[in-house]
Amino acid sequence: MDLNFGKCCGSKKKESWRSVMLLAYQSLGVVYGDLSISPLYVFKSTFAEDIRHSETNEEIFGVLSFVFWTLTLVPLLKYVFIVLRADDNGEGGTFALYSLICRHVKVSLLPNRQVADEALSTYKLEHPPEKNHDSCVKRYLEKHKWLHTALLILVLLGTCMVIGDGLLTPAISVFSAVSGLEMNMSKEHHQYAVIPITCFILVCLFALQHFGTHRVGFVFAPIVLTWLLCISGIGLYNIIQWNPHVYKALSPKYMFMFLRKTKVSGWMSLGGILLCITGAEAMFADLGHFNYAAIQIAFTFLVYPALILAYMGQAAYLSQHHNSAHAIGFYISVPKCVHWPVLMIAILASVVGSQAIISGTFSIINQSQSLGCFPRVKVIHTSDKIHGQIYIPEINWMLMVLCIAVTIGFRDVKHLGNASGLAVMAVMLVTTCLMSLVIVLCWHKPPILALLFLLFFGSIELLYFSASLTKFREGAWLPILLSLFFMIIMYVWHYTTIKKYEFDLQNKVSLEWLLALGPSLGISRVPGIGLVFTDLTSGIPANFSRFVTNLPAFHRVLVFVCVKSVPVPFVPAAERYLVGRVGPVDHRSYRCIVRYGYRDVHQDVDSFETELVTKLGDFIRYDWHKRTQEDDMAPSVRSNESSSESRLAVIGTVAYEIEENLQPESVSIGFTTVESMEDVIEMAPPPAAATVRRVRFAVEEDRYEEEDEAEEELRSELRDLLAAQEAGTAFILGHSHVKAKQGSSVMKRLAVNFGYNFLRRNCRGPDVALKVPPVSLLEVGMVYVV
Repeated sequence: MDLNFGKCCGSKKKESWRSVMLLAYQSLGVVYGDLSISPLYVFKSTFAEDIRHSETNEEIFGVLSFVFWTLTLVPLLKYVFIVLRADDNGEGGTFALYSLICRHVKVSLLPNRQVADEALSTYKLEHPPEKNHDSCVKRYLEKHKWLHTALLILVLLGTCMVIGDGLLTPAISVFSAVSGLEMNMSKEHHQYAVIPITCFILVCLFALQHFGTHRVGFVFAPIVLTWLLCISGIGLYNIIQWNPHVYKALSPKYMFMFLRKTKVSGWMSLGGILLCITGAEAMFADLGHFNYAAIQIAFTFLVYPALILAYMGQAAYLSQHHNSAHAIGFYISVPKCVHWPVLMIAILASVVGSQAIISGTFSIINQSQSLGCFPRVKVIHTSDKIHGQIYIPEINWMLMVLCIAVTIGFRDVKHLGNASGLAVMAVMLVTTCLMSLVIVLCWHKPPILALLFLLFFGSIELLYFSASLTKFREGAWLPILLSLFFMIIMYVWHYTTIKKYEFDLQNKVSLEWLLALGPSLGISRVPGIGLVFTDLTSGIPANFSRFVTNLPAFHRVLVFVCVKSVPVPFVPAAERYLVGRVGPVDHRSYRCIVRYGYRDVHQDVDSFETELVTKLGDFIRYDWHKRTQEDDMAPSVRSNESSSESRLAVIGTVAYEIEENLQPESVSIGFTTVESMEDVIEMAPPPAAATVRRVRFAVEEDRYEEEDEAEEELRSELRDLLAAQEAGTAFILGHSHVKAKQGSSVMKRLAVNFGYNFLRRNCRGPDVALKVPPVSLLEVGMVYVV
C-alpha cells in the first residue's frame, strides 16, 4: 500500500480547480481557434448572393436568430452537455465513438482479435459483460455482417470529411482575415493583393509545421483570448452605439419571419449561416488533450458569450447601415480607429485556427493508419512531453498545395464557405449517428432516447446539409470529391489488408513442420535473434516457410512478432507485451504480440529491440518459476504442452496468463485448411466470458538458492538469449505483391491489382515504418492471391 496515497489525493483536490482553469485557458488556443474566427465570414457568406439586406431588417434579424439558436443547440447543448460525455478513456473524436461501439458490440472488422485484449485495463466497459443489456439493436447489428461494413464506411466518411475540412479551413480563415485590406485600398489593388498575401501566409503556415505547435503554442491561447475580447468588445460597442434593442432578434419568431419572406432563397442561404459552428467538432476531437470540465467552462463562460456579442454587434451595425459602400462583412462594423490592430489580430487568430485543424488532420490520419485504414506514412513526434504533437510531411505538403490551389481557384469567400460548410455538416451528421448508437449500446439507455437524439439534432443538421448540397456547383463539390478520393484509398487499403490476413491465416504452416526442421534436412541454426514479423497471433506464417525454403537456415533464437492494434486509445506499457513459447524449451522459439492503441506512440527500432529482449528474459524466468510450481502436473499433460504453443502471458510488473476458452460453435468461418481450434483463434469473435488467470510472483534476477537441474536449464536459456542478442538481430519482413483471384469482378481487380499495389509501391514500407537498418533487414517475397 502506498502510504502517500491520501496525501496525494488531498493535494490533488486542492489544486483541481486551479488545474481546470489553467486547462480551460490553454484550450482556447487549441480547441477554439477555428470556432472563434467564424464571425469573419458568416454574414458575408450568408448575404453573398441568395438574399439581400432590406430596410425592414427582417433578413439581418432572421440570420442573427438562426446563428444564436444554432450556436446554442449544436455546440452548447449537443457537444458540451452530451457528446463530450462519450469519451473513450478520456479521448474523443470519431474513432473514440467507433472503438466504444466495437467494445460493446461485435462489429469490429479489425483482424487478429483476441480474448486477451479484453483484459486490458483501458478496455473498460460501463457494465461487466454478464450485466450488459442484450438490446434488440445490439442483436440486429451483430447478426447482419453488412452493417459492420456500413458502420466502418460511415466512420471513414467522417474521417475523410475532417481531412477535407483541414484543407478548406486554412483557406477560408486566412482569406477572410486578409480581406480586411479592402477597407484601405482600391478595388483594383485589393484584387491583386489579397490572393498573394493569403498564399504567402499559407506557405509560411505549412512550412512551420515541422517545428511542432509546442514551440509556439504558448502564444496561441493569448492570441485567441485577445481576439475573443476584441470581437466581444466591438460587438458590445456596436449594440450600444447603433441598436440597443437588437436582443429582440434572438426570439425564434424571427427565424420564421425570415423564412416566410425569403422562402427558397432563405433556405439556400443557410449554407452560410452554418459556418458559425465551424470548429465545434474540435471540442470533442481534442478532448484527450484537456478534460471535460475545462472545455465546458471555456466554451460556456467565454467563447459562447463572446461569439453571441460579436454577431449581435454586427447585426446592430447593419440594421442602421443599409447602403454601405462595401459588401456586408465583419470589417465594416469595426470602428476605424482600431481597424489596423483588429486586422492584425484577425490574421493571427486565423493562423491559430488553421493550425488547430491541420494538427487535427495529422492526428486522425495517424489513427486511421494505426487501424489499417490508411497507407503507411511517416509520422514525426515533435514533442517528447506533449502527447499528440505529430507531423506528417507527405500530408502536410499535399495539404499546402491543395490549399493554395483552392484559394487561387475560388478567390471568393462565398465558394470557400459553401465547400467548408458541407464538410462541417457531414462530420457532425456522422457524430450524431454514432452517438445515437453509443446511447443505446454503451450507455444502455432506452432506444427511444437515442431515436429522439437522432431526430432532433439530425433534423437540424440535415436542414443545413441540404442547403449546402444546393451549392454543389458553387464550391460544395470540392469536399465531396475530396472525401470520395480519400475514402476510396482508405477502403481499398483496409479491404486488401483484411484479405491478406485471411490469406495468411489459410496458408500458415503447422507447428510440427517447424519442429521437424533440423540438421537431417540440411537446416542449420545461425547465431543471433531472428524477428519474424507477421499479422498472425498463432501458427507459423507462410513467409517464414518460404524464407527457410530459399535460405535453409534460421537463427538460434526465433521470435514471431505480431504488432497489432486494439480498439482502445492507449495500452499501458506494463500490458503491451504478450509472450509465449512456440514448441519445446530447447527449440528457443517464442511468440510475442505487441499491442498498441490507436493513439499510442510506436517505439523506434532500437528501444523496441532492447525492450523485447528484456521481456523475453522476464518471460523465461516467469515460465521456469511457473514450471517449478507445477511439479504435480501429470506427465502426459506436460509432454503435450511441450509440443504445442503455450498459453500467452502478459509480461509487465506483474505477470499473468490469459486462457482463451473458445467453443467450436463460436467459429463462424469455414476455412478448408483449418486443422485445430488454435488455428481459428484469431478470426473467431471473442466469447462472452474469458478466463484470466493472474499469477503474481517476484523475480530476483541474479539470485539462485538451489543449484538443481531446472536452474541450470534456466541459466542456459538466459545465456543463449544474451549470446544471441550480442550476435545481432535480423528483422525478417514480408515483401508482398497482391493480385485478385481469377474470376474476380472488374471492380475488385482494379482495386487490388492496380489501386492497392500502386499505394503499396508509393507509400512507406514496413521496414521504413519500423526504421529497420538495411544491414539487419531480410525481406521475403510473397505473392498474395485474394
